[in-house]
Amino acid sequence: MCYKLHYNEVLLCNRDALVYTSCSPHGRKRVFVWYTPQQMSHHHDFNNAALPDRCEGIEFDAITPDEKGTTFFFKGPHLWKGYHGSAQPSNEHFKELDDIHNIGHVDAAFRMHNIDNPDKHDHIYFFLDDKVFSYYNHTLEDGYPKQIQDDFPGVPTHLDSAVECPKGECMADSVLFFKGHDVHLYDITTKTVKTKTWSHLPVCTSALRWLEHYYCFHGHNFTRFNPVSGEVNGTYPKDARNYFMGCADFGHGGGYRPRKCSEVKIDAITTDDAGKTYFFAGPIYMRLDTHRDGLHAFPITRAWKEVTNGVDAVFSYTDKIYLIKDDQVYIYKAAAHYTLIEGYPKTVKEELGVEGRVDAAFVCPDDNTVHIIQGQRILYVDLTATPRAVTQNLPLPLDGIDAALCNAKGIDLFKGPQYYHYESPMILAMGRMAPLPENITSTMMGCQD
Repeated sequence: MCYKLHYNEVLLCNRDALVYTSCSPHGRKRVFVWYTPQQMSHHHDFNNAALPDRCEGIEFDAITPDEKGTTFFFKGPHLWKGYHGSAQPSNEHFKELDDIHNIGHVDAAFRMHNIDNPDKHDHIYFFLDDKVFSYYNHTLEDGYPKQIQDDFPGVPTHLDSAVECPKGECMADSVLFFKGHDVHLYDITTKTVKTKTWSHLPVCTSALRWLEHYYCFHGHNFTRFNPVSGEVNGTYPKDARNYFMGCADFGHGGGYRPRKCSEVKIDAITTDDAGKTYFFAGPIYMRLDTHRDGLHAFPITRAWKEVTNGVDAVFSYTDKIYLIKDDQVYIYKAAAHYTLIEGYPKTVKEELGVEGRVDAAFVCPDDNTVHIIQGQRILYVDLTATPRAVTQNLPLPLDGIDAALCNAKGIDLFKGPQYYHYESPMILAMGRMAPLPENITSTMMGCQD
């Protein structure tokens, strides 16, 4: 009587074990080891000794976040939970990922983004050969595994990697499936596939979307790419151990820690029509509505490449984002990534009919008025008028405002590490006494309390 175990490499071989090596149809080596019952009694110690170390440099089979925002890295029958810690057997978190179910490893994985279909949204999909497995809350859904063609018609088998691409980052809610240098763009709504060849990219053995950024992993390196064009900007590849895992002698932040909330000072903040909230400070920006997947600052030029010297004020209106710096205003379309509208930047005077430095600006939901703060004055500009001009110029009981945000809860005016809350624009306009300031918290800005 023998027992079969499945590994990616030959880790143990002696006269009592039969080792068999084969290749899967997509070229990955598989090693099967048959043990005698006596050897099985020692398997637990063997398995612990054989745990892979990602800090030694590993080419992952797949990477995906789960519905709670925890990122899992897969290699053979093991996984790593998050960016720190040791390898664990995959079936401790996803119990069907074992040889009994013929899932000794996965080829690709992604977390579905499909808010119009709550039965699928945030589910994790694993791919192996010609099969697909759907998990939610780490439990395999009834009816799975299925043939890939049943869930994703037109998508090839034996994939290298996959990554979700929501509308606004791609033209529609989509999934990018990688096989060699071919990228199969699957439209979730229409269930159609468009195939592109990105020969300039390495073959992505795993892929990850994190905070609107897309990463192709190859070997122990990664390359960041644009999910629409495949374009690569910056110096790549980079070693994943410096960025995506806590390894001794590796790292790119020099022991960086978030700034204390008492030291926070932002230059601008806005929420666009898709519900994305960004704050800006100096040369960086951070998206705030993605707490589940983490918070991280990026250069402003990463998303708005023409804005090279920071911002003074930012506001959003009709699927566009307005970034103001000195006397210039840049307007970007908020389609598949931000694109500068032709003819911009223009002067603030030409675009909004406002002269002088702008300290802060905001537009409230379903409103057509931008409120411009200059010192202790607040100006109202009707964005539907042509040409645009100031319609009201009112006193403000505050000075030195850095940024402003309006949402369904009211208006927040930020000054250093504090903010002033108003219930509505009317209360702000009529008020002669400033409300008591409140402190910026870690929940709001990702800082340290």
